[in-house]
Amino acid sequence: MAGFPLLTDNHVRQGIIQALKQSGWDVVRAVDVFGEENDDADLLAWAADNGRALATCDKRIHVIAHQWLKEGRPFRLVYWWQERYRMMTAGEMAEAFEGLARKPNVFAYPIEYIKPER
Repeated sequence: MAGFPLLTDNHVRQGIIQALKQSGWDVVRAVDVFGEENDDADLLAWAADNGRALATCDKRIHVIAHQWLKEGRPFRLVYWWQERYRMMTAGEMAEAFEGLARKPNVFAYPIEYIKPER
């Protein structure tokens, strides 16, 4: 298995999910766990409870994650800004996840940020 286990929310494009799965990543979609309607805090809690990193560009989840940091709650989040997300292809996003997985200290800080290279 490549990388680390992921939970993706509805903001993650299907092309990225497919690229990660084709590379051997363990990816669970929130819609498959919670259905179409889900609560952002529930997503982060489920990911934490199930040893997964939540992948999203949802600003509300980013706010919740910072609150959890203040509270000392454990979690892992892969986050990118929506404006930058539009600049990256699915392949570039998958490569960015691969880069995170290669980091020797990935999630030393619970939030890892994906940024475009250009």
